[in-house]
Amino acid sequence: MQTPKEIITAAIEFKNPERLPVIFDALYASDRRYVGWNQIGTGDHRKLLTFDEWNCGWQRTAQKNMGQITVHPIPEWSDLDKYEWPNPDDPKFFEGMEARFEGTEGYYVQTGIFMLLFERMHGLRGFENTLLDLYIEREKIEELADRIVDFDIRMIENIAARFPGRIDGFSFSDDWGTERALFIDPVLWREFFKPRYKKIFDAAHKAGWHVWMHSCGKVNAIVGDLIDIGCNVINLQQPRALGIEEMGKEYAGRICFESLCDIQHTLPFKGEADIDAEAKLLLDCWGTERGGFILSDYGDGEAIGVAPEKKKMMYDAFMKHDRWRK
Repeated sequence: MQTPKEIITAAIEFKNPERLPVIFDALYASDRRYVGWNQIGTGDHRKLLTFDEWNCGWQRTAQKNMGQITVHPIPEWSDLDKYEWPNPDDPKFFEGMEARFEGTEGYYVQTGIFMLLFERMHGLRGFENTLLDLYIEREKIEELADRIVDFDIRMIENIAARFPGRIDGFSFSDDWGTERALFIDPVLWREFFKPRYKKIFDAAHKAGWHVWMHSCGKVNAIVGDLIDIGCNVINLQQPRALGIEEMGKEYAGRICFESLCDIQHTLPFKGEADIDAEAKLLLDCWGTERGGFILSDYGDGEAIGVAPEKKKMMYDAFMKHDRWRK
């Protein structure tokens, strides 16, 4: 009988998991354990404004939400020279991390970096500034991107050195799409971002970790490129925007999908029959006989109007159509 770690690993590597792997903490059903460093991330959601370790300011409203960055620490390029970069060698980032491994035996252990590259770039500069910089301030935006890549790689190296052989996967977020297409021309993405992601992915693979990427929007145009440079798992939470059949025909068997019923079109608005049908379609189109699919929850159900009962309905649908359970 496979352990939770073996089940996730088998799904990622297309080596015949004994059942559908699950990451669903809301129902206390998870084959994964997350061991993070002391990254502030979006901060304390009870406060209207918080700052992360990059000094990006996260603004929230009275409506419960993760917030968005409204305070950018490098709004003008003249601010770059005096900007204080976070130090990936700072011991405070790793204090207490050892204790987080308690209870992880037999589970797939994951660590990661929130806002890995593109999101961190526009967190520092602002979204519009960043898109313009790619065309009119190329040298400066390259410097910014490379400093972020250096931080990411050094953080990976530090975690790997402190906890050798104890971590299985590296996850990160970088939203890349609107509802219709990539934010930028795919040719520019391949020129500017692809080699930089590859450096980070190579560092994670050197540590012995799978690479897991989350990206919202219609990112079809770059999934093949991500596969080329070593992305092992892609977390896509809007399968209807991507095209379930379309994505399956192009990429099933080439990358492991981590997904769920669509968080915009299906989960908030559809009933049991539609959720059941979409769960089966995802497993049929995105999985293969040898694996390639992981069911994972969208953590903030309240923000998208999905009650715990609806999550349980979806979970049960995926369990019903589990194509790998013997």
